[in-house]
Amino acid sequence: MSNNIIEIRWHGRGGQGAKTASLLLAEAAFKTGKYVQGFPEYGPERMGAPITAYNRVSDLPIKIHSNIYKPDYVVVVDETLINSVKVTAGLKDSGAVVINTSKKPEEIKSCFNDFKGDIYTIDARKISEEELGKNFPNTPMLGAIVKISKVMDEDDFIKNMEGSFKHKFATKPQVINGNMAALKRSLKEVQKI
Repeated sequence: MSNNIIEIRWHGRGGQGAKTASLLLAEAAFKTGKYVQGFPEYGPERMGAPITAYNRVSDLPIKIHSNIYKPDYVVVVDETLINSVKVTAGLKDSGAVVINTSKKPEEIKSCFNDFKGDIYTIDARKISEEELGKNFPNTPMLGAIVKISKVMDEDDFIKNMEGSFKHKFATKPQVINGNMAALKRSLKEVQKI
């Protein structure tokens, strides 16, 4: 975390909300007085194609304007990417990766034999299906990375996300409670392996 900057890289597939989650994280951190960046890397924009998004969060102005090559944290929204994308590329040994999976810890750990940092898992699919009625893994993954990275106070995060959801879902207020429940559960259910 050079210059007090926390750098996060998101790996997902088009349509899973990784880009949206990175932008929501930037917005929530900004509301707490942090300096932020949240941006996607554009490639073939099609449903199901691998996508990458990024966050930088700092207490000081951020003067870097590039992709993130040595992140502190990596968020894997779709575990199938572990087999096709080197998700830990450049990830600092002092960092951590969080994976959306229902697999047993030993199964996941065996996929990361070359990584020396911390590995966390969360069943974001289960949480989103139970709280939202559909598989929207980005909301639980957002809560998980806030918990792991400590990029902001959890209470501030919940308060800011409630405001963001009220704005984002102004025409669909019925989905706000489910999203808030998914966030709160993810803060509790993310586990280090």
